[in-house]
Amino acid sequence: MAKGLKREQSAKLFEKAKTYFPGGVNSPVRAFKSVGGTPLFIEQGKGSRIWDADGNEYIDYCCSWGPLILGHCHPAIINKVKKTIDNGMSFGAPTRLENELAELILKNNPHIDKMRFVSSGTEAVMSAIRLARGYTKRNKIIKFDGCYHGHSDSLLVKAGSGLVTFGVSSSAGIPEAFARETIVLPLNDKKAVKAAFEDYKNDIACIIIEPVPANNGLLLQKRAFLEFLSDICAAKGSLLIFDEVISGFRLGFTGAAGYYNVQPDIVTYGKIIGGGMPVGAYAARNEIMKLISPDGNVYQAGTLSGNPVAMSAGIAQLTECLKKDFYKDLEAKTKRLVDGIMAAELSDESFRIFSIGSIFWPAFTHRKEITQSSQIDAGSMEKFKKLHAALLERKVYLGPSGYEVGFISAAHTDKDIDITIKAFREALQIALD
Repeated sequence: MAKGLKREQSAKLFEKAKTYFPGGVNSPVRAFKSVGGTPLFIEQGKGSRIWDADGNEYIDYCCSWGPLILGHCHPAIINKVKKTIDNGMSFGAPTRLENELAELILKNNPHIDKMRFVSSGTEAVMSAIRLARGYTKRNKIIKFDGCYHGHSDSLLVKAGSGLVTFGVSSSAGIPEAFARETIVLPLNDKKAVKAAFEDYKNDIACIIIEPVPANNGLLLQKRAFLEFLSDICAAKGSLLIFDEVISGFRLGFTGAAGYYNVQPDIVTYGKIIGGGMPVGAYAARNEIMKLISPDGNVYQAGTLSGNPVAMSAGIAQLTECLKKDFYKDLEAKTKRLVDGIMAAELSDESFRIFSIGSIFWPAFTHRKEITQSSQIDAGSMEKFKKLHAALLERKVYLGPSGYEVGFISAAHTDKDIDITIKAFREALQIALD
């Protein structure tokens, strides 16, 4: 536990929570098991800051795991949501707001023709896999070791996110028959992909990848590898799915597909399209999307799909993201933060920050690049544990796992970044001692 940091109220709330929820939480990483101490119970967020139940104030670089690209409680989002709530919160029927958000996304994204809103990134990916299987009439899928695509059964095989935080690569409760339909390959390995297509011939429905793998560290891939995946899928009659739950609307309005100029067949999005509210989507060209019910025979439904409150928050947020130089300014802030931290005179050279756009990942490593999960030193997480505690003392909040990335929002100011640079430098001396 971080010394000198008041945790009494959070500790009481956690003890009570443990009587209600497994491990006292509703999502595993929140339990703080990998960083130690009592998890923080957050009471409020505003701009770049959050406050916990004990009144501690932090500069927040978790941003609800990425979707709060404008920061907490942005006025445009709050005003739009309040106006919508006055008219009702859920109808289970079409609304004008669904059309407005879809038009905003599709008119500014050349990679997709139609989309379907769902309630989470997990649901979006699950539906995209089903669509790929329905379109190709094939069964097997290729995923990559360390890429996380939500918690549906066929994708919790050598996944990242909370699973790697707890030192496991899969989950109990998944039938072997499901796992056998998933081919798991190392990232950045063209030979392995070619061999898989040789071994399974005409039974691979799709390849799914985080084009910016950011749930098991930040495993940046070269454009050439993503282009290779697109080419081999086209040649073999399989589909390429970009899981852009993190990278979508984060690297730019057209996500990693636009950033790398590589065309996926299907793309999935997450909470960022709903201003941080529970929402997701999958999208593709017309030829593929016409298979979705009620037009086609690939079934998918959801009472809360296209929820009006989430749609209104998404309209407000993405309208802001379309403003001139929005992403350029975010990237400049991120570079300023990373360069400022890395200018510190450290006790050794075993620390780096990898970044792309407004995403960054602090890592205790000598490597100049990490492209595969096997290249991450599990032992380095003890140093991250010290770093995390020291940063909390200095009122800087990162997600409670060394495998998770951090995010810059439009709400982060130069002053926030200066404070963070100083805090990081001090915390690193403790972690590396």
